[in-house]
Amino acid sequence: MIRLIATVESLEQAEALLPVVDCIYFGEEAFGLRLPHSFTRKEQKELIAMAHQHKKEVLIAVNGIIHPEKMKQIPEYLTFLKQHQADAIALGDPGIIHLMNKHPEYALPFVYDGETMVTSARQINFWARKGASGAVLAREVPFKEMKNMEELAIPVEVLIYGATCIHQSKRPLLQNYYRFTQQDEGISKDQGLFLSEPKKPETHYSIFEDQHGTHIFANHDLALTQELLDLANAGFCTWKLDGIYTPEKEFIEIVKRYDQARQQILNHEFSSEEAKRLGEEIRLFHPVERTIDTGFFHLEPDAIK
Repeated sequence: MIRLIATVESLEQAEALLPVVDCIYFGEEAFGLRLPHSFTRKEQKELIAMAHQHKKEVLIAVNGIIHPEKMKQIPEYLTFLKQHQADAIALGDPGIIHLMNKHPEYALPFVYDGETMVTSARQINFWARKGASGAVLAREVPFKEMKNMEELAIPVEVLIYGATCIHQSKRPLLQNYYRFTQQDEGISKDQGLFLSEPKKPETHYSIFEDQHGTHIFANHDLALTQELLDLANAGFCTWKLDGIYTPEKEFIEIVKRYDQARQQILNHEFSSEEAKRLGEEIRLFHPVERTIDTGFFHLEPDAIK
């Protein structure tokens, strides 16, 4: 089985994606990191019901760093999610695990999403022993290291398409910069802001700020196609697609291509030629102003600093 998880940014997009994915990923900004859209409680309730009507699942983002004042709000949110039968949450703060263990009445299945810290089988299995039903692998782990992960106790999610966050700071870096330079500019993702390296004007590190702080993304977005069969053969069969920087309709088309690849792999019909064709089609739907590559996948482990 190959499992596809896709972010959603509207109810209409979710309706279009549910026939071709196994799980939709969403949440609200107060608790979730780097979401394409922050949904109201009413919308979240509708999305859960919609997914279940399609006999699919939902994974709710509760993966922010939950400071004490916000931790007080977590019980109410978990109660809401449990009341409306959310399938699982993605979390990175062990405080939420402690809270659910202490109060089983609002405990939910969880996927451990510790961002850059989830890099080894030993750590993944540690969180499995703490009750995790899955784990999100750090985007910086190359395939050579993935293949050496033996006896994983839980499924491991791998990003196969989308933007990769390389830095998050709780500090409001954009607001501080604008204050220092005496500018009055927007800080949201919709502003399309990016950083460039000195003497490298072609670089494009997307940046935005929200209530979790400042987020900076890799120069290139990730798009794996030739690598999909290797992932499946190595047992990494939980694939995430993140549409945070991809327009709504175009993201639907991209997800459909990855579903085609999945079906071909399962039917033993996938080839390098087919992977190349799908890759070219995905590139057509990807934002023209954003470049794509294979991220850390093909890097030698010793080359990663």
